[in-house]
Amino acid sequence: MLERTSTTERYARGAIAAVVAVAALVLAANAGPARAVDDGPHRQAEQVQQVDQGRRS
Repeated sequence: MLERTSTTERYARGAIAAVVAVAALVLAANAGPARAVDDGPHRQAEQVQQVDQGRRS
């Protein structure tokens, strides 16, 4: 037959579950998309030219 767990044990299990849940949420929040690879100065210059052309229009 199953024994009844004590109140302290139930609160301890609940506290541990809460800590695990918060840790999982923090890890999930930090697991965002990776940063794009830098294309170098050639690509950056091309983007600047496109912006300048857009302002002239």
